[in-house]
Amino acid sequence: MQKLRFEPRVIPTVATVCLLALFIHLGNWQAGKAERRAAEMAQHSERARLGPYAIGAVLVDPGVLQDAPVTVRGVYEPEAQFFVDNRQEDGKPGVHVVTPLKIEGSETRILVNRGWVGWTQGRQVLPKVATIVGAVQVSGVATVPVHKGFFLMPERAESLPRLWSRLDLPRFAGEHSYPVQPVVVLQAPEDAKDGLVRRWQPPEDRVGMHQSYSYQWYGMALALLVFYGVASVRTRKSS
Repeated sequence: MQKLRFEPRVIPTVATVCLLALFIHLGNWQAGKAERRAAEMAQHSERARLGPYAIGAVLVDPGVLQDAPVTVRGVYEPEAQFFVDNRQEDGKPGVHVVTPLKIEGSETRILVNRGWVGWTQGRQVLPKVATIVGAVQVSGVATVPVHKGFFLMPERAESLPRLWSRLDLPRFAGEHSYPVQPVVVLQAPEDAKDGLVRRWQPPEDRVGMHQSYSYQWYGMALALLVFYGVASVRTRKSS
């Protein structure tokens, strides 16, 4: 008669423990990201309910204002305006127009992404964009540009002096001596009639995605544990 006995081996046991620890850690990491994103979405909804935040001269906390509705009053400085390349609308190539705004009553600037415009005269000539002269009040949503470069892929050289490959806040701040707010305002579509296209993507809700990933890691940990238990069972003949 045969009997089943649990006889684990050293190397498979050590490997299983290490993998279990890794899978559980990754599951906890994704679950934590889901919780943080849910808190951010709730905070965003609360900020929207309270109305726009008025940005002034004092530098703001970018983490607090990410995706928040904001207003700011000041004067545009078109001489420091630049364009962000490789932006498309309805399949058409173009650029985003980014203009510094000198905040009223201060030396602090804030960048305003005023929207998209196409290449009207080809890529060798920057689009001509009219800028309001005098004091303006800009409404929109605050955002912190985040860019992830490709591994071992160098950035392309910029073909025109004011044509940037990406919206780089540290670069802009480093090129000027005045304080620069650590957020960019995505100007509201109805805020100005200047012919620019403003179709901003709403904040992405990734709570479900991170929760799904956490369940997958926990499931892999459970499957590994079951496999280890089955593989460690040996049959012995009884005397």
